[in-house]
Amino acid sequence: MIKRKITQNIQEDWDKKKALVLTGPRQVGKTTLIEHLTKDKNTLLLNGDNPQTRLQLAEASLNFLLNLVSDYDVVVIDEAQRIENIGLTTKMLVDAKLDKQFILTGSSALDLSNKINEPLTGRKWEHQLYPLCWEEIRNHYTFAKAYERLEEFLIYGMYPEVVTQSKKQKILLQLSSSYLYKDILELTSIKKPDILMKLLNALALQVGSEVSYNELSNILGVDRLTIINYIDLLEKVYVIFRLYPYATNQRNEITSKPKIFFYDNGIRNAVIGQFGPLQSRQDSGILFENFFISERIKKLDYEGFYGKIHYWRNTRQAEIDFLEILENEISAYEIKFSPRTKVRFTKSFTEKYNPKNTFAINSTNFWEHLQ
Repeated sequence: MIKRKITQNIQEDWDKKKALVLTGPRQVGKTTLIEHLTKDKNTLLLNGDNPQTRLQLAEASLNFLLNLVSDYDVVVIDEAQRIENIGLTTKMLVDAKLDKQFILTGSSALDLSNKINEPLTGRKWEHQLYPLCWEEIRNHYTFAKAYERLEEFLIYGMYPEVVTQSKKQKILLQLSSSYLYKDILELTSIKKPDILMKLLNALALQVGSEVSYNELSNILGVDRLTIINYIDLLEKVYVIFRLYPYATNQRNEITSKPKIFFYDNGIRNAVIGQFGPLQSRQDSGILFENFFISERIKKLDYEGFYGKIHYWRNTRQAEIDFLEILENEISAYEIKFSPRTKVRFTKSFTEKYNPKNTFAINSTNFWEHLQ
């Protein structure tokens, strides 16, 4: 098993007075991680994908729940977002002060957040698990072997099964065909799932570019609000994320159009059906930018970063790829795959914002910012 960086964070929050909530995409290893954390503990595992479990827990009385968990030290409710009233159910158990650790996992923020936020206010610690991160792979395989596999990670991504197995394309195509969107299709009233897939394909082709909701609306033949709602859903099941522009009311700064990135390169490439080697591709720079930004976000999240992340561009096309803003201090990143590409940080940005740090990221030094 590849040791997950988030393990220590969860162990530090192991608190029988509060529930632990672990979210993240399907197939990133949530169940494996929980099994590792509870291997020496008397554990009850309840699976929300099981219809019988959903029925048992949806309208359970406190007396039933107390009997259900009485013989265990740890109670894990997997895919908790699929269980009606799971927030209230967990609240009853936590408030009963049973000296037991309750753990909820979910592959979607669609329903889980809505169901638990109010009932579990002040009663939970939340964590998010991503596909494998650079530091986890580096520590498991050694730096030399991890660095040797950089092209593989840019093309096939870093889902645990993809990293550890040989049938990478088959695994990714299965994931991208339906499994990642299971919660969207089952938990929402999407009337045209084909539009969702066409939208995802369009977004995959625009990775790292500013996205126009109106343009996507015209391309797909649906209204702008539908486009925004579908993008929001894809974010909530951890397929994509939006990076918004940074601006301080300057007339020449871009203020509204987000950029779209994928949490995993392999999923992005599976969506468009392109697994060719870097030397034959036109998008190697885009793949590297998506890789670095998604990896940086994993690192920041695991380390408790509470600042803001953005990109910056003005109407004259001057741009900064990635910004981290913490306590009014700015770190600016320019990301180029080739170390031979000259990087200059535009004066229109540096003179106005005076960033604390400026980093030129390329394929030879990226790791310095990811471990």
